[in-house]
Amino acid sequence: MVEWNMDRWKYFDITSRDQPLGNPLSIAKLDEIIALLDLNPGDKVLDVACGNGEMLVRIVERYGARGVGLDLSPYVIKDAELKKAERAPNVDLQFIEIDGAKYQPEDSDMFDIASCIGASWIWQGYRGTLRALKDLVTPGGLVAVGEPHWLQPPHLDYLASEGFTADLFSTHHGNVVAGEEEGLTFLYSVATNQDDWDRYEGLRYRATVRYARSNPQDLDLQEITGRVNKSREAYLRWGRDTLGWAIYLFQTPDGIS
Repeated sequence: MVEWNMDRWKYFDITSRDQPLGNPLSIAKLDEIIALLDLNPGDKVLDVACGNGEMLVRIVERYGARGVGLDLSPYVIKDAELKKAERAPNVDLQFIEIDGAKYQPEDSDMFDIASCIGASWIWQGYRGTLRALKDLVTPGGLVAVGEPHWLQPPHLDYLASEGFTADLFSTHHGNVVAGEEEGLTFLYSVATNQDDWDRYEGLRYRATVRYARSNPQDLDLQEITGRVNKSREAYLRWGRDTLGWAIYLFQTPDGIS
């Protein structure tokens, strides 16, 4: 099932409804990497594919930074706006429904950190994402990217089931080296474990079952459940032992020669 017949953002809203984050990472690990950012009050943060805004809100809560969150989904932008109103009503924080690749900052100021957590497809892959983000940050600024990696060579049946190719992702080591080859300094990474993945996948299944029971007349229900069931089988059969995921934190050159 490749082609979408329904609104894909509706699908992700339903299946991710119970997720604290939109990626297979625990809140504890997210806080771990946020604590290492060393931002100052007033620093500018850009989060591309910000999802429900949890990461960006946590950053501005901790540091008093200013923030911009971008996402194509009107569902998560609405959720992020509600989160801002509840937890950061007086902070310079805005969420914009837009394709991140088309975003142009309103002024000439650069960001102190730019992130894209789990959506490197916006720039046609991991390296394209690194290049795009480093062009948006100040000299010596930070780039954070969330990206999958292979734990072992993927089974051909797994690739076929998910519509992947073996070169779609690199290894954990390969992701670090790619950043260094793009002129960035590797600072840190935090990776998921099987508990993180199981929680992420399990909450997707649970949310889908609950939605199906509450909305039996939804004309999109067959596609929703079909996609989730196919993904569940691929994860349990192959993905759990094959695919990892991590956030990589890099620093741009400071421009001092």
